[in-house]
Amino acid sequence: MRLLSIAVLLIMLGGTFAQAASEPLTIKIKPQPTGVKTIVLDADPLSYRVTMRDGQTQSYNPQAFAEFLLQDQQQRGWWYALLNISNPFGLVWVTVGLLGQVLFTGRMIVQWLASEKHKRSVVPVAFWWMSLIGATMLITYFLWRQDIIGVLGQATGWGIYIRNLMLIYRHHPPSKTAAPEDIPESIESTP
Repeated sequence: MRLLSIAVLLIMLGGTFAQAASEPLTIKIKPQPTGVKTIVLDADPLSYRVTMRDGQTQSYNPQAFAEFLLQDQQQRGWWYALLNISNPFGLVWVTVGLLGQVLFTGRMIVQWLASEKHKRSVVPVAFWWMSLIGATMLITYFLWRQDIIGVLGQATGWGIYIRNLMLIYRHHPPSKTAAPEDIPESIESTP
């Protein structure tokens, strides 16, 4: 069995190297170096062809390419490195993700406070709204990050949040003349 696994691995690697040797391979680096549009790996001779957003192209040998990446990382500053972004626009996306996470975490605090207030387990409507809005913001952020695990994790509950809000408002539709006490504040949890 071990021999079969090694053989399959060698075949897969051989195919990868054969492809790299026959045609250039566009590679993605996260975060993309500042101002870079594309990076292409040329196999013969081994070099990296970097095309900037302004159209300039430069070829680097492996050592020079490593120095190019290191210099870009050092110029970026600790804040950009910490957030794994390469430009100020990335800060907007990180803010969206952070606010989504704050909402998503805050929903549990809202539920806990409502339960303490009523001295029984309750799930306020605000819990479902915070869940839906927080999950939507996190899905958007994870799509930007190209993080399929995060997208799947948030998308799973997304439909549940919508369904719960539909059930709440189907049974307790808010009217324009309703007093605040007529609008459901919470739904009791069943044991």
